[in-house]
Amino acid sequence: MKINYKTSKTCSRSIEIELDENNVVTSVRFNGGCSGNTQGIAALVAGMKAEDVIAKCKNIDCNGRGTSCPDQLAKALEQAISK
Repeated sequence: MKINYKTSKTCSRSIEIELDENNVVTSVRFNGGCSGNTQGIAALVAGMKAEDVIAKCKNIDCNGRGTSCPDQLAKALEQAISK
């Protein structure tokens, strides 16, 4: 499954995610944001089950914004697997 999620309140503008049939993350690409950090997040979550990524990344805050790139990734995955 391919997901293109428009982010909110973050430096990244969107996230492109691919999940396999077992909801395992096969790839993540952030468009915009802090390049090193978003590449690191993408590398770390590759191969993880979406549920595990959500559990680790949900509610992470960036500078009082109420969200962050990892939190937006969790929101995108929650939306994708709830369908």
